[in-house]
Amino acid sequence: MADEQRAPSFPQRFTGKTVLVTGAGTGFGAEIAVRAAQEGARVVVHYNRSREGAEDTAKRIEQAGSEAALVQADITSWDEIRALADAAFSAFGGLDVAVNNVGDVARDQMSWRDITEESIDHVLAVDVKGTLLCTQEFGSRMVEAGGGCVINIGSTVIVRGSARAPQYAAAKYGILGITKSYAQAFAPTVRVNTFAPGFIETQATRSRQDWKSGRAEQLRSMTPMGRIPGPAEVAGTALFLATPDASHMTGAYMVADGGYNMVGA
Repeated sequence: MADEQRAPSFPQRFTGKTVLVTGAGTGFGAEIAVRAAQEGARVVVHYNRSREGAEDTAKRIEQAGSEAALVQADITSWDEIRALADAAFSAFGGLDVAVNNVGDVARDQMSWRDITEESIDHVLAVDVKGTLLCTQEFGSRMVEAGGGCVINIGSTVIVRGSARAPQYAAAKYGILGITKSYAQAFAPTVRVNTFAPGFIETQATRSRQDWKSGRAEQLRSMTPMGRIPGPAEVAGTALFLATPDASHMTGAYMVADGGYNMVGA
């Protein structure tokens, strides 16, 4: 008899917990939000412009048997971040985990020669200012509440830099300083860590011209694991930083890149 197909089984690491994911309407953020729900969490789904995507994420969370709350905010605005934090804490009576996923990668810029002041300002406002203020607002409320965990989504771009978009590499390097600073400020009550995925094949990535013209194959050939994962594969890895197994980790930078940036002896 052929084996019956079974739905994937997930560990229940977040039963009874509330998780906020910024930028959860698309891409990696959506997959982190859904994975948190599959592991038992109630999820606050943040979005800025992707309302339709956020609603889709909420439907997937409900299909996983959990609850979702949608909150809109522009994270380049401190006032809107404050309102987002207030809404996140009131949605389900508290917040245990905040995943600061929102980031601008200057996706349309294909060369350093195309850099503009507007792009520099926007990337730094979203990735650095936004991440800093989200960490400040979510984390300070967690300290007052007696505990919690903040995960900032970084990037392995800091290892090699980016000739395509130097402002993106600079911004992601800034997230390390934010993480370490708040890890010290909030210790020992709230842990703050950075999770750095390598290249992820999201829908937005697949639509990039350089990805379609050979970069995907080049990167696969340079990655020891031999492939570029979809966002769902590393969503659970990011959430590991909020589990009891990571209870002695704070101020850390954790990488999941298939060995692409393996450091030599």
